[in-house]
Amino acid sequence: MVVEESSKIQKVGRRKTAVARVLLRPGKGEWTVNGRPLADYFPRKSHQLRIEEPLRVTDLMGRFDVLIRVQGGGLTGQADAVRLGLARALVAHDPDLRPVLRAKGLLTRDPRKVERKKPGRPKARKRFQFSKR
Repeated sequence: MVVEESSKIQKVGRRKTAVARVLLRPGKGEWTVNGRPLADYFPRKSHQLRIEEPLRVTDLMGRFDVLIRVQGGGLTGQADAVRLGLARALVAHDPDLRPVLRAKGLLTRDPRKVERKKPGRPKARKRFQFSKR
């Protein structure tokens, strides 16, 4: 069962402080990240593989053009934000894909964030050297 309200689907993915808006539309499999090709924006192959994982798992590679606007955080946080946004967009396209994506853990938002620095300490958990005398 494929639900088709519109030819475009837009979803948001987040990770750490990165926010990615993913626009999915039928096409030939072109990727655009902030106006640049995927390989140009994410030069690491590991990031590219991680981003493309939802499409590989659902065997939909090459059937959609993916437009991504991402901001905040670093490249790894941005890559994971794009991955979550893409998985959510695929579920919006076809709700039958939810169990497949859920089983691979692609619909779960990673809640880990940087812990804040505490007063009287050099970092979040590190302490200054203790001196008995």
